[in-house]
Amino acid sequence: MGNTMELKTAVEQQIVAKQLLADGDTVIVAVSGGPDSVALLHLLFSLSKAHQWKLIVAHVNHGFRVEESKVEAIQVAELAYALGLPCEIAEVNVPAYIAETSLNPQVAARQKRYDFLHDVARKYGAGHIALAHHADDQAETMMMRILRGTGPSGLGGIRDQRMDHQVKLIRPLLRMNKEQLISYCQQEQILYCVDASNESRKYFRNQVRLDIIPFLQKYNEELPLALGRLAEMMQAEEDYMQQETERVLQDIAIFRNDEVRLPHRRFIQLPLALQRRLIKLILSYLACPAEWLDFTRIEMLRESMIRETSPNMRQLICGHMFIVREYEQLSFIKEWRDTDSFQYECNPLGGAISIPEIASTFKFHVIDQHDNMHLKERSFVLSSAEQKEAFFDLDQLELPLCIRNRRDGDRIEPFGLNGSKKVKNMFIDAKVAPRERDRIPLLLDANQQILWIPGYGRSRFAAVDSNTRRVLHVMVDSFD
Repeated sequence: MGNTMELKTAVEQQIVAKQLLADGDTVIVAVSGGPDSVALLHLLFSLSKAHQWKLIVAHVNHGFRVEESKVEAIQVAELAYALGLPCEIAEVNVPAYIAETSLNPQVAARQKRYDFLHDVARKYGAGHIALAHHADDQAETMMMRILRGTGPSGLGGIRDQRMDHQVKLIRPLLRMNKEQLISYCQQEQILYCVDASNESRKYFRNQVRLDIIPFLQKYNEELPLALGRLAEMMQAEEDYMQQETERVLQDIAIFRNDEVRLPHRRFIQLPLALQRRLIKLILSYLACPAEWLDFTRIEMLRESMIRETSPNMRQLICGHMFIVREYEQLSFIKEWRDTDSFQYECNPLGGAISIPEIASTFKFHVIDQHDNMHLKERSFVLSSAEQKEAFFDLDQLELPLCIRNRRDGDRIEPFGLNGSKKVKNMFIDAKVAPRERDRIPLLLDANQQILWIPGYGRSRFAAVDSNTRRVLHVMVDSFD
């Protein structure tokens, strides 16, 4: 691009093709005072009349270089004034923030800068923040990530747009290199500042820019361009894989409060790449700290999930977050909580009793069998696992009744069978998940005989027969 008109046309085409802005948008332009950002501001301004963009200049004095920073702020304010644009300038004591948080200087400065830009966006009702990252920044970012050992997602580099706190961050210059932007400033006679810290090799990015990329260009003169192409290709690949991962998640997962459940068989049948991405997506959904989402930890977790040696497993992820396998179900649980032990005495003539530990209610209704002849034709022995009701001969029950969860050694004498059976074994036979067993209520009489386990069977005690005068009908709403 040999002249300013070609650069303007290229930037406009990029904005339109990528739908970075629409006509009439309000845009906060982040201007540091360097050649990249003042070129961005001038380019957007030159195109704003045709597209009715409303531009607001935003500048942050980070407090690192006292005298230079003052000069930069003045030059930015003067440029905004010359263009007739509103200008917001903030002074932020980043060194003090670093001392408070122990953050890397560049990370701390970035956090404070973005906080200010979002404040300005809210003030002006702007939906966009324009940033001046260019092709050389993209190449540096790619090289830094490669050297640090990034995965496919990291190879996407800097994106030309992304949402952040309901504001779109846009980068219209990602296909333009720094040399073009400096040339534009010179041809348009725009003053800009040079940050001396950009030459300091104490920052990794500067080492990459000043030493590593120039050295590697001996082997490929177009290395920055090649890295930019790689980023663009990987962004498309990443977008597709992300969409596919989200589709699979919606297809096979069950979301329940702060928990995500997956069928074990479906998970192990997924391709390896989708298994890893699905784990990462679920952990992000559950707000797992970003620093935990590295390859080694994801892979360790994946391997434990596909292991077939035990039908039940519980593994800590981080904090109070666990991955649990219970037979054919995998569960990611944001915060593990054991079900509290509960026990409630109840009078069957009292109508209903709530069990808050399992968010369930038992309802009792007494039926006079002689006054309800049609009940004689009804079966009162319920065996289906779906049944959430039971019938008893009220006059054979020892009152008061009791509702509680299981205890070690509990046994039930099932209807129609000789002898008794451990409640624990009933749950194992039915493949009830271990952590769900304490949520299942048991109905007992005053002699601590288990009368009924909703959904799993009733005992032989107090069965309704032709001699029954009063029937106790018990119903329980879902406790799943």
